[in-house]
Amino acid sequence: MTDQSATIKIGDKTANLSVKSGTIGPDVIDIGALYKNTGSFTYDPGFTSTASCESKITYIDGDEGVLLHRGYPIEQLAEHGDFLEVCYLLLYGELPTAAQKKDFDFRVTHHTMVHEQMSRFFTGFRRDAHPMAVMCGCVGALSAFYHDSTDITDPHQRMVASLRMIAKMPTIAAMAYKYYIGQPFVYPKNDLDYASNFLRMCFAVPCEEYVVNPVLSRAMDRIFILHADHEQNASTSTVRLAGSSGANPFACIAAGIACLWGPAHGGANEAALNMLSEIGTVDRIPEYIARAKDKNDPFRLMGFGHRVYKNYDPRAKIMQKTTHEVLAELGHRDDPLLEVAMELERIALTDEYFVEKKLYPNIDFYSGITLKALGFPTTMFTVLFALARTVGWIAQWNEMIEDPQQRIGRPRQLYVGEPQRDYVPVSKR
Repeated sequence: MTDQSATIKIGDKTANLSVKSGTIGPDVIDIGALYKNTGSFTYDPGFTSTASCESKITYIDGDEGVLLHRGYPIEQLAEHGDFLEVCYLLLYGELPTAAQKKDFDFRVTHHTMVHEQMSRFFTGFRRDAHPMAVMCGCVGALSAFYHDSTDITDPHQRMVASLRMIAKMPTIAAMAYKYYIGQPFVYPKNDLDYASNFLRMCFAVPCEEYVVNPVLSRAMDRIFILHADHEQNASTSTVRLAGSSGANPFACIAAGIACLWGPAHGGANEAALNMLSEIGTVDRIPEYIARAKDKNDPFRLMGFGHRVYKNYDPRAKIMQKTTHEVLAELGHRDDPLLEVAMELERIALTDEYFVEKKLYPNIDFYSGITLKALGFPTTMFTVLFALARTVGWIAQWNEMIEDPQQRIGRPRQLYVGEPQRDYVPVSKR
């Protein structure tokens, strides 16, 4: 809290509103008393100028291109840590000691199996069901299998539910993929790390031994880290809103998955890959650049710019390096999509039009190429996003449950419909 205040005067009514300061970032005006004192609400479509909660988890400075988890820069976490270490950090607030890390890894690893009845649950879906549709259904159904971790008033049950979702999400995602391509499910193995285990469950088949490539495993782990949390985005806000009603954590995460499915949120990397495929070769780039600059042309460059970042997305720098490592390991150095991507990036960072509009490459620009190289179809891209974001959702959900100021979410509206009118009998209409 600061000693500053803001005054809003509407007609003859005045509201004196307190101003709150965070650790870093812009101040916020507490408008809780605005309606009481003036009879008016604020109007903020998309809540782009509204802080919906206090949080200690993630901080973004879009103008400077900064992303911090519990104060730690994403670049350092992705370079030196692994995904489960980041999970521990998001959940508990501090990086684990060696002993804590060993214990946490053990607990997650030994929760990776799902109830055997869930394998039969999958057969209820059509064989060509979209993996995200399967994810929405199966994650929501977890509450029907794990009754012992749905009491949100019990801190122990909340943490068990948190560990279960972090552990079981790769298994469910891999099962969705296997069901989609018509292959048998592959059970998790406790001697593999988180990312390696996931790759094996996706790509192993019973008829031959699968050996995890450490370069690809590290790339997968890094992709998980880069997508772990991103402050109060649409899906995270959905999880918090669902949780504010007291819904069980499995239902809340299913709600987040449903929100993430939207192409404006989780489907951006697929859209970027489709765009690169449409352009096809480097010599066609000038044509598409010209189209992107033409206000009358519906074509848009996907994977450039960001709702929050007005500078280079810090995750994109790490993802670019990861993309190169994966393509080099798999012998795709001359991948035409990467050549198009690199030339587009060069233009975006030097062309006056893009620089002026701050249309820098974002993480989706590179992650689509990397996931394609790893062997995933585009229908799985958003599933992988949901897998990684689960820890962010569950950390934010836990924080909300423990917040003494938490109330059920209830946005207001500006009503522009018909005023009050009287019912007319059907015979007189």
